[in-house]
Amino acid sequence: MAGRRDDLALLDAIPRQTILVVGDLCLDVYLFGEPVRLSREAPILVLEERRQEARPGGGAAPALAVAALGASSWQVGVIGDDEAGRQLRELLVEGGVDPVGLVVDPERPTTTKTRIVAEGPYNVFPQQMARIDRQDRRPVSPAVARRLVEAIATHGPQADAILLSDYRSGVVIPEVVEAARHASRLVTVDSQGALASFRGCTLVKCNRAEAEAYLRRSLESLAEREMHLSRLRAELECELLVVTLGPAGAALASADGGYLEVPPLVRRQVFDVTGAGDTVIAVLTAALAAGAEPPEALRLSQVAAGIVVGKWGNAQATAEEIREVLRDAAGE
Repeated sequence: MAGRRDDLALLDAIPRQTILVVGDLCLDVYLFGEPVRLSREAPILVLEERRQEARPGGGAAPALAVAALGASSWQVGVIGDDEAGRQLRELLVEGGVDPVGLVVDPERPTTTKTRIVAEGPYNVFPQQMARIDRQDRRPVSPAVARRLVEAIATHGPQADAILLSDYRSGVVIPEVVEAARHASRLVTVDSQGALASFRGCTLVKCNRAEAEAYLRRSLESLAEREMHLSRLRAELECELLVVTLGPAGAALASADGGYLEVPPLVRRQVFDVTGAGDTVIAVLTAALAAGAEPPEALRLSQVAAGIVVGKWGNAQATAEEIREVLRDAAGE
């Protein structure tokens, strides 16, 4: 019971924090259609379009997740001089994110990920059929890199933490990582597998598959995970290493030699894992900035992730939703 009360107190402290989120920004576009027949041209469904929807994705998703917790969320990243970029900026503002460091680069398009989704009277839940990505994965130009570094140097010292969200689309380059490390005492990273790029950051997060790929070994048993993830944390020279384990929860290796695994507080039906990782890093960062001990921060992040996977699309968990789950778990 005391642990749940501590979690609720932590939630109350998070809105006093400011998090600077730096990352590869993306506009997630959803085209919803109702299946009407099989195509005569190929063995595929024909969908009649019913509606469209757009949401911030990529490195913009953790910024929205921070804002959903009630904290001040500042965004740094790159958009193109195009309609998708303008729409992404508007959606960030609508979601409570302050775009303090959005750099417009006319030489590259705003990254968009367009999902074709079937829904209709016979679909219990929308079903993604295909995805089309438009992006430029090359590192940003030196001129754009300088503007990103300037934004981090300006706003980083005013924030309580800097969160780096790396989707390997050219923004989270070595100069950006170094600028973040110089601008803040608390730098967290959501890596897409390029773990060695983030040596010396406070916290590095990845999923189990990414950790296994980096280590070139399977992490099936608890003993294997404790041994190899603790070694990986030491190799990365980070204070904390968090590895998400899917339905099993998440693992935490600490510089003090500690290792623990936290299962989900409540097991829910999984509808869509999109955004779960972004939610985990957002809650971890905000909680640590608010003074939480690492196990507390990890536990709260798993509660939030459990909420998000029960939603469809790139979604967030609000502070009130987290409170409700904690109260239910405590029997209140």
